Amino acid sequence: MPYQINGSHTKDSLAMEGGAQILLVEDEQDLAQMIMVNLTALNFRVFHASNLHQAKALLQAKRIDLLLLDRMLPDGDGLLLCHELRNAGLDMPVMLLTARDGEADTVLGLESGADDYMTKPFSVLELRARTKALLRRRISAVPSRQLIEFEGLRIDVDSREVVAFDSPLPLTAKEFDLLAFLARHPQQVFSRTQLLDAVWGYRFDGFEHTVNSHINRLRGKLAQIPGSRELVQTVWGVGYKFAPPNALAALH
Repeated sequence: MPYQINGSHTKDSLAMEGGAQILLVEDEQDLAQMIMVNLTALNFRVFHASNLHQAKALLQAKRIDLLLLDRMLPDGDGLLLCHELRNAGLDMPVMLLTARDGEADTVLGLESGADDYMTKPFSVLELRARTKALLRRRISAVPSRQLIEFEGLRIDVDSREVVAFDSPLPLTAKEFDLLAFLARHPQQVFSRTQLLDAVWGYRFDGFEHTVNSHINRLRGKLAQIPGSRELVQTVWGVGYKFAPPNALAALH
């Protein structure tokens, strides 16, 4: 399904975190009502969907700045929607709400493109705090304009577009974040823990293998571009670094 955003997710579109629009996808009506009351009290506008079908319709019709997504829904797993959004190139923050608390489920959620993960039952105060943190991070993460350029590679942080050796490079949200972070620090070696903290956040310490899988997918996409070189390199026993085609980078 070709998703389109009604409005852009930029600093201007949010203006301040209180102007954000949130989509809650949750089929437990009592829980949904409690979440909506608490988030509305923070001056967020909250839309509610009870299943994936309703959620997709709202995503088509509304400008959504944050998605709160239940895993177990009447018409499927919420991770399927997360996959679809990331594959469509949409990078709105996604927080999963789930009764599954196993490590494998957390890793699966992260690798599906989720930005945060809360296990039911959870504290409403913690939900409010994490919601505000995701929105603040989203606002502060988007500069007014920034280009990262190397020979054969152009990363537009504002539009979140990458052109590698004259070919557009379609990346998921986390693949883009990884590439942009590494490219801002050429030749600097980062451990998996450092990358996990910088791109996913401190809460996911211990899930370093998630970094490995995203790096491998990013490399696979870069390798398909004619004329590309091994831009993301492994430093054995330490981590990864970005090795640009030349030593000079231009950041605007």
